[in-house]
Formats: sequence, structure tokens, C-alpha cells
Amino acid sequence: MSESEFHRIKRLPPYVFAEVNAMKAKARAAGEDIIDLGMGNPDQPTPPHIVAKLVEAVQNPKTHRYSQSRGIPGLRRAISAYYKRRFDVDIDPETEAIVTIGSKEGLANLAQAITGPGDVILVPNPSYPIHPFGFMLAGAALRHIPVVDGLDNFVPNLERAIKHSVPKPTALIVSFPANPTTQTVGLDFYKPIVDLCLKHGIYILSDIAYAEIYFDGNPPPSVLQIPEARDITVEFNSLSKTYNMPGWRVGFGVGSKKLIGALAKFKSYVDYGAFTPIQVAATAALNGPQDCVEQVRALYKGRRDALIEGLGQAGWPVAAPNASMFVWAPIPEPYKEMGSLEFSKLLLQEAKVAVSPGVGFGEYGDGHVRFGLVENTQRIRQACRNIKAFFERARRQNAPVSATPQTIAEAS
Repeated sequence: MSESEFHRIKRLPPYVFAEVNAMKAKARAAGEDIIDLGMGNPDQPTPPHIVAKLVEAVQNPKTHRYSQSRGIPGLRRAISAYYKRRFDVDIDPETEAIVTIGSKEGLANLAQAITGPGDVILVPNPSYPIHPFGFMLAGAALRHIPVVDGLDNFVPNLERAIKHSVPKPTALIVSFPANPTTQTVGLDFYKPIVDLCLKHGIYILSDIAYAEIYFDGNPPPSVLQIPEARDITVEFNSLSKTYNMPGWRVGFGVGSKKLIGALAKFKSYVDYGAFTPIQVAATAALNGPQDCVEQVRALYKGRRDALIEGLGQAGWPVAAPNASMFVWAPIPEPYKEMGSLEFSKLLLQEAKVAVSPGVGFGEYGDGHVRFGLVENTQRIRQACRNIKAFFERARRQNAPVSATPQTIAEAS
């Protein structure tokens, strides 16, 4: 039996990152030095005080038993304290907070909990894949709101989507700072969106996984700072990027008692929660010294600046993002017609640099590629030098825009 015979698997599009990943693996197996700026996988160690708390907790045999699917009380209180400290939003740790096995799991399980076949979900395009596909796997129909050209028309496009959706949309996804586009918004951006969703009975699902990775001195807001949003919104966050804890798989959701309750009930049937020592360490992360977060910001800012400067020197001017651990780069004009997948393969072949093709985040992302700031500044500068050398070779050989990697290689 082929996997294509399974209904939910059939609904998933081809995984476009797989082609680049396969090429990358083949090149590395051949001994090539590939600078991997593709996956958003933090490369720095988790802060020592968080690791120490994990080690301490794991020494207690009582922590080896099943945990709680909603999350241990201490961590839920720490989440509530974080929201009060950071956003001045009061969260009831008993009814308005839940611990998730990474924000991705929370989004996917909430989709299963609140979505029925044929429900319409409004989702920005391009966006992080779990945002649309978590709901697609739950049987929903997707209505995409293009954001690649900016957010000025987001509310009019949202109004149009609501008006022309049958049945009425169930939920709207928002995620700022955005992955992959790195777009940021102020609190005033959310007010008309909340008003629209209240008027039409639409839930808001917000993902702020990059809320602490900002560079311009303006901390990204939470939609829950708008009091009217409270009853219709769940907001997800993760410790993965903020505290360099991606492999620990711990995140959380806060907001609407109704939605948090639905997610808690669903999770109670499918998991027992994250390993208790991980939750204890996560509590230490949220409650402990936050200088490590400032160090993370400084690290990514330095890498961002090195990449933007290096790409500019290569003849590829790209705007510097205000937040996130990514750079969202328009494909240079001579290569734009190739599309993001072929251009990504070309960069890998000719510059030994791996990036993520924008089309992997939605059709409107096909004119871009995403760089992850997951190598040190020396490696990032080397990547830019490699790209500059590739562009210069291509210009000398007057390589056609439809060139395949083999064509460029032969020409050079």
C-alpha cells in the first residue's frame, strides 16, 4: 500500500525542502563544505543554569513518572508571570495557560480539537508550514491571505476573505514577528483584526515564537494586550529560540478559557505532557536571570548584520529584518524567473550555501529564499564570499537565467 492511499497524507503537498536536503546530504557525503543556512535550528548551547536545573530535577526518581498533559503547576505559574512582566497581561495559570511539547504540537493539537471537515481557516501566505497544514490535516479548507508584498492591505484582504468564505471562517492565524517573512507589527495593527473577528465570531490563533528576538528596541506586542481579544484568542510561544532550547520541545499556549480547555481535553487523550524535569528547567528559564536572552539577541543581530553587509557586497541588496533569526531575501533579478526551489539548488551547487526556498512556505513566497542565522559570523561571511564569487562567474559567462546547476558548472 502506497502512502498516497492515506487520506490525510494525500492532502499534504510535496515537501519541497526534501530536494535541497537531499542535494546537501549528497554534497557533504562527497566531502564538500556546505554552509547550512537553511533550517532555523539554533546552534548555541542552552544556558548553564537551565541545564543545571534539568540535571538536578532528573536526579529525583519521582520526576520519572508520567507528567501532566496540561503542564506542571509551577511552569504554568511561570508562564503567567512572564505574561504579566512582559505584556502586563494577567493570565490565570489554572484555566488560561497550558504547556505544550513545543508550540508546533500545541497548534497541531488545537487544530484537531476545534476543526471539523470543511471548516475554513484564514492563514497568511507565506507562513510557517504548521500554520496551514496543521489545520489541513484536521480536515479544514484553507483561505490564504497574501502578505509577501507587505501588511498595508492585510485588513482589507481579511475582510474580503471573510465576506467570500463559505462556510464562515472558524479561525485566523497571525504570527508576528513572522517566519519566514520577518515582518513585525505594532499593537495598533491588531485592533481592527480583533474587531473583525469579534464581529464575525472567528477565533484568533497567534504564534509569537520570535517575540524576544528583536533588534530595534521595540519589543513585539501580544494580541492579548487588547482586552477584547481575550475570549477569542489563544497565543502560542516557545522556549526554543529565546533560550536556545529547540531539542527540549517545550512551549506554551495562553488565552481563551474555552480554547485552552478544548486543547487540554484533547491533549489528555494523546499525551501525558513533556518530561517533568524539562518542565522544571523551563520554569527556571522563565523565572531566572534573563541576561541570556539579551545575549541571544546580540548574537543574532551580529549575524544579521554580517549577512546583510556580505550580501550587499555580493551585489544582492536585502533589507535588514527588525526581528527573528532569519533574513527573507528576494531572488536577484537575473535568477527570479527560476523560482525559489531551482535558485536554492543553484546556490547549493555553485556557492556551497544551503537556504530554504520560499515556495516551501506557500506559493506567494516563491520569489524569495530564507536564510537562517544559524552559523557563526565567520561562516556567514564565507557564505557571502562564495555567493559573490558565484555571481561573478555567472556574469563573466553570461549564464542564462534558465541555467541548471550543471550549466553553470560547465560554463565556469
